[in-house]
Amino acid sequence: MDELKFRRQAYGDPNNQDPEFLEALSQNEDSQAFVAELKALDGKISQALRIPVAEDLSEKLLLKQQLAVHYHRRKRTGWMLAMAASVAFVAGVSFSLWRQGPVDLGQHALAHVRHETMAMTSNADISYQAINAELASLKGLGSARFNSQPGRVFYSTFCDFQGIESIHLVLAGEQGKVTVFIVPAEHRVMLAEAFADSEYRGEAIKTDSAYLVLVAEYPQDLDAIKEEIKQSFI
Repeated sequence: MDELKFRRQAYGDPNNQDPEFLEALSQNEDSQAFVAELKALDGKISQALRIPVAEDLSEKLLLKQQLAVHYHRRKRTGWMLAMAASVAFVAGVSFSLWRQGPVDLGQHALAHVRHETMAMTSNADISYQAINAELASLKGLGSARFNSQPGRVFYSTFCDFQGIESIHLVLAGEQGKVTVFIVPAEHRVMLAEAFADSEYRGEAIKTDSAYLVLVAEYPQDLDAIKEEIKQSFI
């Protein structure tokens, strides 16, 4: 099970007993700590929801019914909307701690490419000026931009790398399509210069203000796009 699927299932139910989920949990200490944190959050939420009810019977029954509906709705959606300030505070602190943890850009990039199939089927023709308009809205990039068209760009959108807002591009390579992620540089980012899984290969370029993470099926495409990016991105 890849990391993205694991985290989705963990958010939905940290007590998940699915064999594939349990196997992935047993093989990764970071995943075990992550699930333990979610279970602790569930316990705090349950405690916070034990709100004293009014003495009036009708009001007591109404509040109990509302709490039950809220609890079951949270279990179905995998995330809850806070009903009280204390619950919102606990959830917000936990979520903030997760988003401030280390970010493995290589694994996140591979997960994005594998699961966002729509990006690989797009055949738009996007100008570098349009991409620069998106880049201008990102925090931490400064004046980083393209000064020329980096080949044909089929797809461009914002994406999230564990709390780091980034840009997701798909470019035309010599043999196939190449995915390029432009991620503002942060101290918590972890990234190897090269990474891979059974289907894709990836490489990274580090500039003063950003990481450019490239993912493709064919090594030749990576080499060609990497040179194009180095010449056009400043």
